[in-house]
Amino acid sequence: MTHTTTDQPTRRPSGTTVPVLAFAGIVVAVMQTLLVPVIKDLPTLLDTSPSNATWVLTSTLLSGAVATPIMGRLGDLFGKRRMLLTSLAVMVVGALVSALTSTLLPMIVGRTLQGFAMGAIPLGIGLMRDMLPREKLGSAMALMSSSIGVGGGLALPAAALVAQHADWHALFYGAAGLGVLSIALTLIVVPESPMRAEGTFDVLGAFGLSAGLVLFLLPITKGSDWGWSSSTTLGLFAASAAVLVLWGVMELRLKAPLVDLRTTARPAVLFTNLASIMVGVSFYVVSLVLPQLLQLPKSTGYGLGQSMVVAGLCVAPLGLTMMFTAPVYARLSAKYGPKVTLIIGMLIIGVGYGAGLGLMDAAWQTIVISVVLGAGIGLAYSSLPALIVGSVPASETGAANGLNTLMRSIGTSVSSAVIGMVLANTAHHVGPVAVPTMHGFRVSFAIATGAVAVGLLMALFLPGRRRATKPQLVASSEEDAALERAHELLGGFHGRVLNADGAPVARAKVTLIDRRGRQAGATLSAEDGRYALAVPAEGAYVLAARAAGHGPLASSATHAGDTRPVEVDLALPGESVPA
Repeated sequence: MTHTTTDQPTRRPSGTTVPVLAFAGIVVAVMQTLLVPVIKDLPTLLDTSPSNATWVLTSTLLSGAVATPIMGRLGDLFGKRRMLLTSLAVMVVGALVSALTSTLLPMIVGRTLQGFAMGAIPLGIGLMRDMLPREKLGSAMALMSSSIGVGGGLALPAAALVAQHADWHALFYGAAGLGVLSIALTLIVVPESPMRAEGTFDVLGAFGLSAGLVLFLLPITKGSDWGWSSSTTLGLFAASAAVLVLWGVMELRLKAPLVDLRTTARPAVLFTNLASIMVGVSFYVVSLVLPQLLQLPKSTGYGLGQSMVVAGLCVAPLGLTMMFTAPVYARLSAKYGPKVTLIIGMLIIGVGYGAGLGLMDAAWQTIVISVVLGAGIGLAYSSLPALIVGSVPASETGAANGLNTLMRSIGTSVSSAVIGMVLANTAHHVGPVAVPTMHGFRVSFAIATGAVAVGLLMALFLPGRRRATKPQLVASSEEDAALERAHELLGGFHGRVLNADGAPVARAKVTLIDRRGRQAGATLSAEDGRYALAVPAEGAYVLAARAAGHGPLASSATHAGDTRPVEVDLALPGESVPA
């Protein structure tokens, strides 16, 4: 049995907790999208070569890839809210560094620090899983997961407007301001999670994973500059493979690894992560193609001749639709499960890209594509954390969602490299200027459609939905005693609910939550504080307890699924929180 409870929250989550956490995700997306309107001008703005200027984007990608699983694990160990605030604070420092410079190296340093904000998404999802009741968890995680698209879609026209009418450094001051606001709101509204993982931080594992990821992502992002068959590119890929294999062998031997590879190898987790890569690919293709198509002059014969701001507004529905699909996802998932919702999302993305092959002749058509793709990507993104949360123990939520977010980032990185190469190789050269062609745009959409088909195949391999056990609420000590007698035969959890002084707490509500975040049982403690709950199957659970005059408690516990009951006493924190 594992039993993990420390650092009880000083207050309960309020109705504003979810919007504040989602706002943190939007801030991260804004940071990522910030430089998209000025990408082509970066060499001039920083007085450097185009190949050097790409490091401004690559550095954020690399630091985000490294920080995401590491911050997730640190959140599991030391507090998710604490690590969320740390991620946002590092981002603010990075934004200010970038705002105060016009030279390459300090800009790269600033953007590297900004990449640390990527850890906010899995940390926010972990906080929601630890604190929210089952019936609110699905839509909350969907909103958090979609926030990366929402922020990106909204930031694109806003950043374009700033870049057109103000000094481009204002973009970084704006990002720093949003980061400070997010930190303040998190401090005021979001309580710390009581859940803690056991063990210590795997420093060597963190270095190994970081080295492997950097060696892998570097040639992906720079391969078009260095040459895909160059010794540098191939050497880095080979080094990455060697480092990651050695890292995996080491992780399997540790009691408290950075990433539990055995959990990651479960079909539910493995195929979710593989599908996540494909969703990441499909999300980034539309972000790369449509703004360029919209801004190309009409004299090309296929360009739509729109301004930077109008192009951003035409693509903005992508993010807005993702935001509006969160409540739709919650209803679909409650009825059919996140696997079915992921498959529906993938099918809609496929329809969007398939239709996009023939809908590129007018600005209004790009809006239709954005809406359809936003709906599909929103459903798919919303399903991913629910599938992960339903497949890992509560104490590993942060690290597991961090790894899933990393898979999406790898998808966007691969997408950026492949589509960049396709557009470059199909471009029409007018003097020194390379103009993307309609053929290149259509090939890009065809690649996205293929990625969705692979993702759909991965989703089909996911385990089906299990039949949920109907929860029972036992309302009297006589019924409670009867349940405990049955519990001794069936196995499950039993124990006592106690206050901070060790005295029994009567009529405390004790809820059993399974690893999918669903309520598997509920009861009220007897006059002597005793409770008992049967379990539907073996595995990891969370026992949540609350009572009048006490703070809430969430405790993780594991049951072997046999007839032996597992004893777990639940000690509620002090009498400072009203019911």
